[in-house]
Amino acid sequence: MPVFPLPEQMRTALDAAARAGAAGEVPVGAVVVHDGRIVAVAANAPRTLHDPTAHAEMLAIREAARILGRERLEDCDLWVTLEPCAMCAGAIAHARIARLYYGASDPKGGAVEHGPRFFAQPTCHHHPEIYAGIGEVEAGALLRDFFRERRA
Repeated sequence: MPVFPLPEQMRTALDAAARAGAAGEVPVGAVVVHDGRIVAVAANAPRTLHDPTAHAEMLAIREAARILGRERLEDCDLWVTLEPCAMCAGAIAHARIARLYYGASDPKGGAVEHGPRFFAQPTCHHHPEIYAGIGEVEAGALLRDFFRERRA
C-alpha cells in the first residue's frame, strides 16, 4: 500500500496539536483554510485559557471569522486532528464551514460519526462535506502518547 504525504493543512494542525500536548492540553489542533491558504491555526487551550469552550476548532473558527471579517465561513474548510465534539460540530454548522477534514475518530466524545451524529440530525441546518481519517495514524499516536504519559 503506498504511503502519501499528509496535506500541509493536516500537517499544520498536527503541529498545533503537538504544541497543545507539550503545554499540558489534550493534543488537538485545527486549521481553517480560505481560497487555498491557511487563515487560522489553533490548538486546544481550555486549561490555559480557563475556558471550557476553548477547543481547537472553536478557536480556529473564531480567529478565521475575525480575520475574514464575517461570521459565515461558507467558503472555508476546517482541518482538525480529532473528530469534533457536539459543541464544535454546532459551531461548524453555524459558521457554515464548507468542508470538514479530520484525523482520528473519537468514539467517546465525537459527534460526527459517533454519538449524536450531529450533521445527520434534522435540526441541523448546515451539513459540511466530511472527510475522515486524514492523518489518523499521526493524530491517534499524539493522543495515545499524551494519555499514556498521564496514566504513568
